[in-house]
Amino acid sequence: QVPLVESGGGLVQAGGSLRLSCIASGRIYSINAMGWYRQAPGKQRELVATIASGGRSNYSDSVKGRFSISRDNAKNMVYLQMNSLKPEDTAVYYCNANVKHRPWYPEGAYWGQGTQVTVSS
Repeated sequence: QVPLVESGGGLVQAGGSLRLSCIASGRIYSINAMGWYRQAPGKQRELVATIASGGRSNYSDSVKGRFSISRDNAKNMVYLQMNSLKPEDTAVYYCNANVKHRPWYPEGAYWGQGTQVTVSS
């Protein structure tokens, strides 16, 4: 089991910024890809950004140029810096991590419980 805990969500006006954090704990040998997903009311969960263990990142078109994902491998953390926020960014944001518990074993996917981000008009 690898608990993931997100933090940093809240209420912000359009054009503002928030920084989300996620920390993985428990029995961890290594973490491969990490990412952020979000789910808006009445919508399906969608990918926001992912980052590989080596730092290569990928963004959805809707956030490209505004959001930035980063990670700290030593701390088992991933971050999402969100700038120029829009009302359509309002959603519950979920952290994802693909974790190996020991060498030579395939990784397993884990999810956090989510943190609410609300962007007002």
